Amino acid sequence: MKSNKQLSPFIAAPHKKKIKVLTIGDHPLLPSGVGTQSRYMIESLLKSDRFQVYSFAGAIQHPSHEPFSTEEWKQNWIIQPVDGYGNPDLLRQMLAEWKPDIVWFMTDPRFYEWLWDMESDIRSLVPLVYYHVWDNYPYPKYNKRFYDSNDMIVTISKVTSDIVQTVAPNIRERYIPHSLPPNLFHQIDDGSTDLKQVKKELFNGMGLEKVPNMLFFWNNRNARRKQSGSLIKWYAEFLEQDDIDRSNVALLMHTNPEDTHGQPLAFLAEEFGLRNGEFIISPNKLETAQMALLYNMADCTINIADAEGFGLSSLESLSCGTPVISTLTGGLQEQVTDGEQFFGIGIKPASKAVIGSQQVPYIYEDRVSGEDVKAALTKMYHMSPQERQKLGDAGLKHVEKNYNFKDFSKNWVETMVEVHETFGSYETRKNYQDRWELRLL
Repeated sequence: MKSNKQLSPFIAAPHKKKIKVLTIGDHPLLPSGVGTQSRYMIESLLKSDRFQVYSFAGAIQHPSHEPFSTEEWKQNWIIQPVDGYGNPDLLRQMLAEWKPDIVWFMTDPRFYEWLWDMESDIRSLVPLVYYHVWDNYPYPKYNKRFYDSNDMIVTISKVTSDIVQTVAPNIRERYIPHSLPPNLFHQIDDGSTDLKQVKKELFNGMGLEKVPNMLFFWNNRNARRKQSGSLIKWYAEFLEQDDIDRSNVALLMHTNPEDTHGQPLAFLAEEFGLRNGEFIISPNKLETAQMALLYNMADCTINIADAEGFGLSSLESLSCGTPVISTLTGGLQEQVTDGEQFFGIGIKPASKAVIGSQQVPYIYEDRVSGEDVKAALTKMYHMSPQERQKLGDAGLKHVEKNYNFKDFSKNWVETMVEVHETFGSYETRKNYQDRWELRLL
């Protein structure tokens, strides 16, 4: 924990009265989904010129715990590296010294029991805003005590929105799905890049003369719930079908093939008989522009996770005009379809197992079947380039309508202003009452 002496020089008064927001979550400069979405939210607030932000930046091992600012935002945004997601002593120190007007936090609720345990300490002074994701039903009634400990819950998917409204109907809820700045992931159709040439250079660089007509893309962490091993097995079986020209199709997986939370992907590919050129691993970290190029080069992006709160790879793919194959679960389902048309192929779960743990007693795990996945791969493979492009173009319009960055930024600014005006802070704190009472027996 940092002492007052170490923190004070970095806590500067704004040039004019601004709403001060303390954020807690993944390091906002990390490429993780939580990290990037936190950064987009924070920068949206800062660009409005109505906010000042101090961030507890966690979830990684830090070379230094010294607070720092960015060149662009200077003293309007201070980033404090912390272990885990912070601790009660550090939070109490910030409430006493910097006096934020709002505490905003994001990620899985199991990381924040310590924060909700000190609800009375925090909410007697400032409102709590929780940016929440939950993967699936049944309604998690065991989360009600957590939900009731916030002034506002912002949800990233329609599933999560319905869950919060049902489990904690007295808490204010606002649906703001994830979004991407349009300059990062976009369709390359201006003639500036020859995608066929880029694909040729990719395969020639691996010593392969044959460039496949059909390229499937998978961009996820190599982890159990992402079904990376299942995809490799089912993809190998898909290639064995008589109507598939296996010399003209490839699967590119952008991930760490030796992640301790996943499977040895190169070994699996060899075990299941995938030949050179049919299966490619992209293990290196890439710049956003390079990732966007891969999405544009691909013919289809795959995400068959059994639990997915949102699924950013699907949004990134659709933003580039590339159709998707997705499990109809969590936030994935509202990206692959708007309820009327599909922007790729949605796969209904073949089973819904009730799994859980001591912290999460029950939740559905949506498993797709190998036969359904192979059928989706086959259907996408046999589509003409024009048919796939039509799906991708429709998906791009879906993103522009429902996940555009302008609305994302506007909604966050309006929500945080509303929270400040409705609930106040410190001397102006209102609409809060302790949920406990002392009774004499």
